[in-house]
Amino acid sequence: QVQLVESGGGLVQAGDSLRLSCAASGRTFNPYAMGWFRQAPGKEREFVGHINWSSEETYYADSVRGRFTISRDNAKNTMYLQMNSLKPEDTALYACALHLGPGQYWQDWGQGTQVTVSS
Repeated sequence: QVQLVESGGGLVQAGDSLRLSCAASGRTFNPYAMGWFRQAPGKEREFVGHINWSSEETYYADSVRGRFTISRDNAKNTMYLQMNSLKPEDTALYACALHLGPGQYWQDWGQGTQVTVSS
């Protein structure tokens, strides 16, 4: 099993930026993709975006496209989420997970890092 640890969350004001990290450790790390998800209090978990690990192709939810950017450092087994122009509605617990390819599912979830955006 791979262990994923998120970091970089915090309390910011609307319009500010944050960069989250998701570091992987454990067994041989070779995901098909890694993704970011978020969950606000009282709401269901929401997909934020993912990155194909080999091609670095990215895909984003409409709510964050143009403001958030996902990248990865293969040498460090780490994925990043650069969040710009943050809004109060971005407030949530952000977690990462990995995907092993077609027919598989998002797994090895991290504990998450809290992002709070004040207006």
